[in-house]
Amino acid sequence: MMPFALIEEEDWDAVMAANLKSMFLVTREVVRGMIARKSGVIVNIGSLAGHRLLEVPVHYATAKAGVSGFTLSLAKELARYNIRVNAVVPGLLEEGIGKMVPARELEEYVRYCSAGRPGRTNEVAEVVAFLASDRASYINAQNIFVDGGV
Repeated sequence: MMPFALIEEEDWDAVMAANLKSMFLVTREVVRGMIARKSGVIVNIGSLAGHRLLEVPVHYATAKAGVSGFTLSLAKELARYNIRVNAVVPGLLEEGIGKMVPARELEEYVRYCSAGRPGRTNEVAEVVAFLASDRASYINAQNIFVDGGV
């Protein structure tokens, strides 16, 4: 893990760009058509790192906390156009970055996770698909945790 005192400004900017600026740019482009149609759904992807006390780099946790703020603010602004904005907040997953988690940290996560295991990407994808569907028409401005009950 990168200690806060050793984070370079370029590293901070790169993490913010990857997690926040990219979300801003993509959302700005797609939301214009949604406003014109007066309809749409946006599902952002956060991280448990932005909501819980976890041993992760400060710049990553900060960026992921920003996803929540972006989601809430945008949901309020776009509600008048019938556009819903939510975020899915995955916990530790078996795939991707989860494969690189040290055994000690994996054991600790599983110990505090009521599901007793890391999640799977398809479990997160199913929640995203639900939120994007009409079945979730009354869900707006929410951070939906898919973390196995941490």
